[in-house]
Amino acid sequence: MTRPSRIAVLASGRGSNLQCLLDAISAGQLDAGIVGVFSDRPAAAALEKVPGELRWARSPRDYADRDAFDLALGDAVAASQPDWIVCAGYMRILGGGFVSRFQGQLINIHPSLLPRYKGLHTHARALEAGEFEHGASVHFVVPELDAGNVIAQARVPVLAGDTPETLAARVLEVEHPLLLATTRLLVAGRVAECGAQVHFDGQPLLGPLLLDSAGQLVRAEAVSTPR
Repeated sequence: MTRPSRIAVLASGRGSNLQCLLDAISAGQLDAGIVGVFSDRPAAAALEKVPGELRWARSPRDYADRDAFDLALGDAVAASQPDWIVCAGYMRILGGGFVSRFQGQLINIHPSLLPRYKGLHTHARALEAGEFEHGASVHFVVPELDAGNVIAQARVPVLAGDTPETLAARVLEVEHPLLLATTRLLVAGRVAECGAQVHFDGQPLLGPLLLDSAGQLVRAEAVSTPR
């Protein structure tokens, strides 16, 4: 039998996506263990979700520069010997050195249908643009912001009268199953980054996998677009 995958989580906020992974592990729905939670905000609520020995938090202001902080963070993450590193609400941009150190192991969940609306304020920007649909993406991390290969997405309709807050709440409802379904594929060895492409079950993935109504990830052609 293979050992459970080791997952390190980077988080800056309340840790709802982290809790989703913890719940799935506890329920036997994810063959993995959380080996550390790492934060750039010592007061982040996400840290409280794991025992003290699994917590690492430092303020970037205590370091000489960005590279020094990234080196300390990278050393701490590496010491936990992770198979995968999940950025789950981590709000600090990771430098090229950190990303290169963990290339192919580092994923992020982002609240938009990438490549649309990289960065912040994604829900307001989608509404301003008159989008009919919005959603979330899980992608491999590269030094350029939110520009890595997209593994999977979940779509939600934009409704008449939506505000950034109501749209954000609807997206959050699909973020958790999206992250869980993607992480399951990663720890099972069914998804990997091969050069400039994502491979799924050993074959190049021509477009992101999509979350269906059953919470499963399928190829895009198997899911109809909501309108």
